[in-house]
Amino acid sequence: MRADLVSVLRCPVCADGLELTDRTARCGQGHAYDLAKQGYLNLLPSASNGIEGDSAEMVEARSVFLAQGWYEPIREALIESLPPITSAAPLVVEVGAGTAYYLAGVLEAGNKQHAEGASSNVPSAIHTRPAAQLSTWRGIAVDVSRYAARRAAKVDAAIGSVVGDAWRELPVRDGVADVVLDVFAPRNAGEMARVLTPGGTLLVVTPNQAHLGELIDVLGMVSVDGEKERRLVESLAGFDRVGQRVVESTMRLDHGAIEQLVGMTPSARHVDKQARSERIGVLADPTDVTLSVTVSSWRTA
Repeated sequence: MRADLVSVLRCPVCADGLELTDRTARCGQGHAYDLAKQGYLNLLPSASNGIEGDSAEMVEARSVFLAQGWYEPIREALIESLPPITSAAPLVVEVGAGTAYYLAGVLEAGNKQHAEGASSNVPSAIHTRPAAQLSTWRGIAVDVSRYAARRAAKVDAAIGSVVGDAWRELPVRDGVADVVLDVFAPRNAGEMARVLTPGGTLLVVTPNQAHLGELIDVLGMVSVDGEKERRLVESLAGFDRVGQRVVESTMRLDHGAIEQLVGMTPSARHVDKQARSERIGVLADPTDVTLSVTVSSWRTA
């Protein structure tokens, strides 16, 4: 992990900033954290030790499914929802980042603008400074799963991969993130507000009632909360919603893709793998499956 990425992180014990020396991140109080050989940094608070994150199997399923492009409309909507960025070296933090699929897409779009300037192929939201004046965009991927952190660490040198517990605290310094991404992930409003720069933007992706509707009952998957809108607003106390867009498409998924899709979600923990395969077997091959989510933009009130 690059030193400039470690420098935006903080110690999970004392909250002091961290600096990288060789392969060890240290704070001013003497707490030290060695980089894993896979390139990520474990900053999980001691109180969170033993917490269950995504398994290696779930992370593999996510990696394979996302690589096929089925959720590309979500990534594109996040890019199109980016606010004007004026920072010299924009920083994007993704909470519950998994394999850093969405974070990598956002950084790629920002860096494309850096390389090409005001190109018509890049969303206008990030045409904010002449390319020559911009440093490359940077990212921090935070996930409680060390298996996810291993994957994220390999995606891009501009992404710092960190094991952390978003429910408790983000291992990120105050006021350093221009954008925070939260895609189907825990929402800790206080922590997300703390790490955002003044005027920074939180982008949240939540599923709609129709999302994966063709699979929910047949496969016994976790359904979308009917009170999701109320819960979303309540969970983001201290933020004002400044925009939103609905993203919908039809995914024509074969049985293998459905297996990967279910296997990467929390539903993978609730249905025995053999039973899941048997239920998938009764579906048409391929099956049309609805993607339906809302991307909403928030700023601190």
